[in-house]
Amino acid sequence: MSRYRRYDGGDPLAPPVDIAEALDAIGQDVMAGYSPERAMREFLRRGGQDQAGLDDLARRVAERRRELLQRHNLDGTLAEVRELLEKAVLEERKQLARDAMMDDADRAFREMRMQNLPDSPAAAVTELGDYDWQSREAREAYEQIKDLLGRELLDQRFAGMKQALENATDADRQAISEMLADLNELLEKHARGEDTPEDFQEFMDKHGQHFPENPQDVDELIDAMAQRAAAAQRMLNSMTEEQRRELMKLSAQAFGSPALMEQLGRLDANLQSLRPGEDWTGSEQFGEGEQGLGLGDGTGVLQDLADLDVLADQLSQSYGGARLDDVDLDKLARQLGNEAAVDARKLQELEKALRESGAMERGFDGELRLTPKAMRQLGRALLRDVAEKMSGRQGQRDLRQAGAAGDLSGATRPWAFGDTEPWDLPRTMLNGVLRRAGEPGGPLLSIDDVEVAETEARTQAAVALCVDTSFSMAMDGRWVPMKQTALALHTLIGTRFRGDSLELIGFGRHAQTMRIEELTALDARWAKGTNLHHALLLANRHFRKHPNAQPVLLIVTDGEPTSHLESSGEVYFNYPPHPLTIALAVRELDNARRLGAHTTFFRLGEDPGLARFIESMARRVDGSVIAPEAGDLGAAVVGSYLGSRRGGQPGTGGPGSYGDWFGSRGFWVG
Repeated sequence: MSRYRRYDGGDPLAPPVDIAEALDAIGQDVMAGYSPERAMREFLRRGGQDQAGLDDLARRVAERRRELLQRHNLDGTLAEVRELLEKAVLEERKQLARDAMMDDADRAFREMRMQNLPDSPAAAVTELGDYDWQSREAREAYEQIKDLLGRELLDQRFAGMKQALENATDADRQAISEMLADLNELLEKHARGEDTPEDFQEFMDKHGQHFPENPQDVDELIDAMAQRAAAAQRMLNSMTEEQRRELMKLSAQAFGSPALMEQLGRLDANLQSLRPGEDWTGSEQFGEGEQGLGLGDGTGVLQDLADLDVLADQLSQSYGGARLDDVDLDKLARQLGNEAAVDARKLQELEKALRESGAMERGFDGELRLTPKAMRQLGRALLRDVAEKMSGRQGQRDLRQAGAAGDLSGATRPWAFGDTEPWDLPRTMLNGVLRRAGEPGGPLLSIDDVEVAETEARTQAAVALCVDTSFSMAMDGRWVPMKQTALALHTLIGTRFRGDSLELIGFGRHAQTMRIEELTALDARWAKGTNLHHALLLANRHFRKHPNAQPVLLIVTDGEPTSHLESSGEVYFNYPPHPLTIALAVRELDNARRLGAHTTFFRLGEDPGLARFIESMARRVDGSVIAPEAGDLGAAVVGSYLGSRRGGQPGTGGPGSYGDWFGSRGFWVG
């Protein structure tokens, strides 16, 4: 059996939600120290390049609320009463002036009553309750006041009643009176727990035309009515004391029957008893807008304001267990239009896609974290950025060798960034021909067609990436670029140079080896200390574990060593750097050279003292120094790694030199 539902807007041919942009942004925020949950929330708040976010929707909700309050005033019903009262008095005076047959004493008495009416519309309407109108037009205007009040009071509780009862007959009013009596009886029966579904159905069969919400049971009926009744009460609460007093006095004149007010008062009491959780005591601060609100329209506006408050809360997502599925799309479309509802639905789909994509998972501690799949995707994106930064430099061909690094195995595989193997031309051309057969008019070759020849053996490298995690890295805005660099290098080695062994070492007051997931999720550390000595100890241990691999030492730092590891295992810290701290760092750097390590320092910042220290360290071990901007750190480290694993020393002018490229960008190269 097929199931259909109402089309709710948007492009029916739109592609599925693309989460790539969201994952990139979430990954950046995670590396900046956000939890994955918070990072996802922040992206949903900001939105994407072509996607409105929660903040934009919340701003529009706030603007709509402000506009309703500023555009309206609550004097609408009183203004209509004044207008009808003035019309009645004017028409009566005209009639008195025209009536030549009237006794002069009677005319004078009537004129005096018209002249001395109270300023209060309610008091004036009450005083004229027993007046014998001489003008037909005046009598009709006065009767319209009572009719207006009755329709407004009903419109407060039943939307649309003001228009429905215009020019109503006595029979119509009697039908309304019967409906109110039956409704109160049903509500009171429900309060006692004595009602049945048949009672509700009987009531709806008889009076259902007055309930456009089409409630399906008595609870839905009570909910709809209580929300509107509470809005009516909030409207009264929002009026001035004088406005409330006038309306209360005028209400007694509704339809010329006090029975209506008795039924409505009984209804309000029943609803408030059944739904005490509704906001019966709130109020709003309306401006002096030009558009006056009658009781019914004002109640509708107060309901709109309540809906906007609910939407603002839902869009804030600031409560426990919040999900975008909580956002009421019907309310949003009603208040801001279908386009806003479409934007919110896209965000709901995006949140669902992110949670179901396998990009995030909950650990044993219940915390949401990025999965290895998401880390790989983020790493590939960072690696693409690195490749773009490297693609325009001088000496680009230095990254590739004319021949293979080992004997050809006869197998091929798709080319990827970082490959040093030669192209397999027959396979590459065949791929292009096959692709063009399915894409007539496409290019002769694309990068996806390229395959390279596999080799049986390639030079292996043991890579130690030592990254400074001291507080100055976070303070000076280098924390995220440092993490991006580590992830890009990790991705490159993990996908293209799987035979290489990478050790990630973070060093602040002390050093520690880290998995890539630990490093990317690492919060900024505000403890002072730069323990290069400890980091080099861990790097040399890594090199000794891989005696047949080429050691590659990459050090990213923005400060001189200020702490070292003592023989007891305790950390010693001193600023300015203690001579022993420097001596221990130099000793381990010498050990790395004896192990055959190619060493590159990446100096961040413009401190002259640091520059002199790093330069002397690099000269001591025949290493190199690169001073990139933070945004170019990833390209610098990846380029140095690619050059080092070929046996060249980047920055020295040998094979794999990046001196020209870095120099062309204003970097200082040792």
